[in-house]
Amino acid sequence: MKKIWIIGVLLFCFAQAQAQDTLMAQKPDKKRLKTLLYTSGALYIGSMSFLYTAWYKGYKQAPFHWADDAGEWLQKDKFGHLTTAYEVGNYGYWALRWAGVSEKKAVWWGGTSGLMFLTTVEFFDGLSAEWGASPTDLLANTLGSALFISQQLVWHDQRIRLKFSYHPTMYAQYNPSVLGDNFYQRIIKDYNGETNWLSINIHSFLKQDSRFPAWLNVAVGYGAKGMTGAYGDPSSVNGQPIPEFPRVRQYYLSVDVDWTKIKTNSHFLRFMFKVISFVKVPAPAIEYNREDGWRVHALFF
Repeated sequence: MKKIWIIGVLLFCFAQAQAQDTLMAQKPDKKRLKTLLYTSGALYIGSMSFLYTAWYKGYKQAPFHWADDAGEWLQKDKFGHLTTAYEVGNYGYWALRWAGVSEKKAVWWGGTSGLMFLTTVEFFDGLSAEWGASPTDLLANTLGSALFISQQLVWHDQRIRLKFSYHPTMYAQYNPSVLGDNFYQRIIKDYNGETNWLSINIHSFLKQDSRFPAWLNVAVGYGAKGMTGAYGDPSSVNGQPIPEFPRVRQYYLSVDVDWTKIKTNSHFLRFMFKVISFVKVPAPAIEYNREDGWRVHALFF
């Protein structure tokens, strides 16, 4: 299954361009809203055309069908779907508020933008003989959007954020056509180096006058290693034997920064803090996995 992060990054870049001004109008700004609609429409059509040409065009088409891929990549791809749907929803919400759309409408329309966008991708999958629409992908997409919407409706805030980090691994070199043959491809393709985080803002759960830093989060992460194939590791690639690795789940505990909670009067800094809000900061971390047991990382990303 393709890596949905490509789509997330495209929509992410668009949302940033729309979210710079944090002063929210009480009524929709017609000029901004028109700009937002035209830009999002052009991006949607362009990205879908690019996806079809770059990914699906070379494969046979088939009647719409389903395919269960829940066992792939130790479920790392599902966490990618979950995180992307959440983040696109968050940026969609910020973009609509920039255009002056009411809070409630921005929550629902922006919050579901990731789900709607990724559902189109699943429809493409369902028409491809190579893959098939995935029920678990759709479930992950729905949960990601639901996490954003529910928090915004109940707390008017994102106390729990889904985040992402990446570090290079040795595994991609053994199957570069699947895991990427350069650094930028591997950020998207190499699940061994990707960690998905649940970043929890402690201050938001305490009394308002608490002195606990409002920007300091506790983060729980999930990763996996030893994967050179989706369901299992091949013994050879292009006729060349490759090592056999144990496929191992990894669990992390770390600290993080909620950039949106940092007070500043600078419009530029507020914009940049939103741009990087989906990235888990490098920090000390405790790891557990069944192969190595407990490990302490002085700095983990």
